[in-house]
Amino acid sequence: MSEPSEALGWRSVADLVGDHPDAPVAVIGAPLNERSLTPGRCDLGPKAFRAVLPRLSTYDVETGLELAVQAHDAGDVALKAVSPADAFEPVRDAVKAQAHRALTILIGGNNAITRPGAHALGLDRVGVLTLDAHFDLRDTDQGLTNGNPIQALLNDGLDGARISQIGLAPFANTRRAYEKAKAAGISVRMARECRERGLAVVVAEELERLSALCEVIYVDFDIDVIDRSQWPASPGARPGGVSVHDFFDAARVIGAHPKVRAVDLAEYDPSLEIGDLGSLTVGRWFCEILSGVSSR
Repeated sequence: MSEPSEALGWRSVADLVGDHPDAPVAVIGAPLNERSLTPGRCDLGPKAFRAVLPRLSTYDVETGLELAVQAHDAGDVALKAVSPADAFEPVRDAVKAQAHRALTILIGGNNAITRPGAHALGLDRVGVLTLDAHFDLRDTDQGLTNGNPIQALLNDGLDGARISQIGLAPFANTRRAYEKAKAAGISVRMARECRERGLAVVVAEELERLSALCEVIYVDFDIDVIDRSQWPASPGARPGGVSVHDFFDAARVIGAHPKVRAVDLAEYDPSLEIGDLGSLTVGRWFCEILSGVSSR
C-alpha cells in the first residue's frame, strides 16, 4: 500500500493531541491573567498554543526521531476574571487529576500558575526548577501576583534548597530579591553562565542536584528567559536573555528526565506577537518536551 500523499498536508503534532485517556502526557490550559504586574493577555496562550500545532510535523530531521507520544488534552481550567488566590485550588486539582501520567504540561497564563502546579505534586516531595529572567520573590503582603510565586512557595514551607533558578537577568531584579534567594538556600544560575556554558548543561546540573533531594520535580518555563530579540511575546523578556536554540535544547533535556512530572509554560502573551513568532516558538517547545519524554 502506498503512503498517503503529502501534497496538501502532513502528519502533524496536532494529530498526537486529543482525547487519549491512556496517553503518558496530559496538556492542561491555565489561562490565568489576573494580577499580572504588567497588563497583557496571557489568557490567550492556551488557544494560540493549540492553534499552531497543525503547523508542526512529527519528524525531527536533525535526529531522525518520529514523534509518536500521545498527549491527552484535558481542556482549560475556567479562570476568566479569577485571581491567583482563587485559582489555586482549580489549577492544583486539575494537575493532580493527571498524576498517573508520566508528565503533565500546564499551558498558561501568567506565572501565578506555578505555585498551584508545584503543590499538585506534593510540597513535601517536590523540587522546583525555574527558567526565568526573574526571581519571582516579590513580597506577598499585597497578595498573590505573577511576580511572587516562588516567594509564596517559600511561605508555604518549601525548602529553598529544593529550588533551582536558572537564567536570572541583570537589571531585571533587585538586590533584595537576590539576597532573599541566597538566604533561603536557592541555587541561582545567571543568564551569562547559561550563555557561556550552554543552558542545557546548566539545567542538567540542577536536575541532578534536585534529584538527590526530591522525589519529583516541577519545572516552570517562564518563557521571558529567552532573549527579547528572539522572543517579543512576553512583557518581561529582556535583551541579553538565553537563545531560543538553547531554550529548545534545555526543554528536551527536561522532558527526558524521569523525575520531572509536571512543567508549565508561563508568560506567553499572544497580543505581543510579531507575525507568528511566539506561537511557533511555543509549538516547537512542546515538540522538544515530547521528544524528551519519548526517550525516557
